Amino acid sequence: MPVPGQQQGRPGRDQGRHQIDGDHHRAPLTATGTPVRVVPAGTTLGAYARHPATATGAGPQGGDTVEDTEPRSTEPGSTEPSSTEPKAADGVQPSPVPKKRKRLRRTRRIALAVLLVLLVPLLTAETALRINYMGDPADGTYTRNRDAIWLGHAWVDGRKDDADLAAFARRVKATGIRDLYVHTGPMEHDGTLPKSLYPRARWLVDAVHREMPGVRVQAFLGDVLATESPDGMRLEKAATRSAVVDSARQVLDVGYDGVHLDLEPLHSGDRNYLTLLDDVRAVTRARDAQLSVAAHQIDPLPGFHSFWGTVAGHPKWWSQEFFGQVARRVDQIAVMSYDTMQPLESLYGGYVAQQTSLALEATPPTTHLLMGLPFYHENRFGHWNHAETVAAAVRGVRLGLSRTDADRERFGVAAYIDFAATEEDWASYRDGWVR
Repeated sequence: MPVPGQQQGRPGRDQGRHQIDGDHHRAPLTATGTPVRVVPAGTTLGAYARHPATATGAGPQGGDTVEDTEPRSTEPGSTEPSSTEPKAADGVQPSPVPKKRKRLRRTRRIALAVLLVLLVPLLTAETALRINYMGDPADGTYTRNRDAIWLGHAWVDGRKDDADLAAFARRVKATGIRDLYVHTGPMEHDGTLPKSLYPRARWLVDAVHREMPGVRVQAFLGDVLATESPDGMRLEKAATRSAVVDSARQVLDVGYDGVHLDLEPLHSGDRNYLTLLDDVRAVTRARDAQLSVAAHQIDPLPGFHSFWGTVAGHPKWWSQEFFGQVARRVDQIAVMSYDTMQPLESLYGGYVAQQTSLALEATPPTTHLLMGLPFYHENRFGHWNHAETVAAAVRGVRLGLSRTDADRERFGVAAYIDFAATEEDWASYRDGWVR
């Protein structure tokens, strides 16, 4: 479910100039004490250095003499190394590149190399998604009349009435929607569920059964897990898991046709979650009720959740193996195939096609698999409204279904969420999937 760098400044360049020691301006003497010869005005300097500007900024004038400002030791046994630096055409010794500038260049080269290391795989992956969005879906890859929709809390807290339900029934009558995941929580962090949260639940269940025959109403129970912050539900506590099981019994007693769990952020490989599913399913099976879950997306590359967890601190994806372990423990598994960070509609559609294929491979045919459709509109880093469209999601679902298991019977789409949906969203769902 959508849950709703500092750029370092570059080191400054070394703007300072090399200073010439004032003692070097005196005319040097030879070993015998004779002054070095000077060059008369008008004489070509040749190998002689040009006179640097004096302290007053004046250079050599016409008729002045120019001293050789590069004294050379003639003392016997002198150990001063001779210069091997190349000289300019007029004999000027080039200034060495400052060490600071060299370090800056080296830093830039390293930064460029790191950028390329990161960008090349990213561009390769995005290109693959674009290619994945190409082609035509197979004939017959439309609704199996096993679709679902998540509904907001207003349906059970008293804000909705018979007129609202009648209008909703008319809207979904000609679609494939057969399951309603109605927000009935959230649960407390200890796993308990206050009954005061859903005073109109019994009305809703009875009204749906009367006005929408064949449609099931499941209690959507969720909470934030304490996996990435100190606050939240802790599934490692047996008492908390036991309380969640009791909450499932509680909503089934009201008349719900099933329990829909959405616990986030749930990390891949969480054994406590698998234990919880086993315990809740024992209860739902005994009541001939459904157990469904909202599932994280599957690694687009093997082990990607580990990499992203290290880089971003949020291992958003599940491994395909863990996804399969969850799918085998439930009656329905709905992939939250939105909030994908994809910037273009074609890339998002290709991503959904990939997720559909991965989910089909991991889900046994006895479990009902649903792919999420974004019936909501936000603009942020994880979700771009212009890219994550219902039309692109539906086409991606059909492409993935066509390529992996076109005849899968227990398959559908799930729309999130009713109160944010637009007419365009409903039309894209009907035109692209229902037909």
